[in-house]
Amino acid sequence: MFTKTNYSQDLSANYTMLSKQLDALLTGEKNIIANLSNASALLNQFLDQINWVGFYLMEDNELVLGPFQGLPACVRIPLAKGVCGSAASTKETVIVPDVHAFPGHIACDAASQSEIVVPIVKDGVLLGVLDIDSPIKERFSEQDKEGLEQFIQVLIAHI
Repeated sequence: MFTKTNYSQDLSANYTMLSKQLDALLTGEKNIIANLSNASALLNQFLDQINWVGFYLMEDNELVLGPFQGLPACVRIPLAKGVCGSAASTKETVIVPDVHAFPGHIACDAASQSEIVVPIVKDGVLLGVLDIDSPIKERFSEQDKEGLEQFIQVLIAHI
């Protein structure tokens, strides 16, 4: 059903293609768990040099582990704690070039060196965050931020 896509050297164009793939994959399905599962699998296939990609969802004023790809992870994260909690609290994307230099970083996987967290906000309400870790320092760029924010906007339309 799915085949490996050969992406170009243009990262912005690749993220646009990825968002179109997500839209096609999720069209007609409204189940949040199914859609987040497929979204994390799609990102895991698309992104290189990552060791974890997944979602944390808001529940009872904290982030709770949702669908993901990677090693077992921390289950609950309080708001304003760690990178995920910081992004959730501010509702802004956070890029951390070196997680060991981030105050209060929560180390779920010792191999993680850098991280990006994108909040999922629908109609002003925080639903959760997309969290991606890399074993490479300084893995995530401004282009990644813009592309992942575009990806999240497509996802929001399906949840």
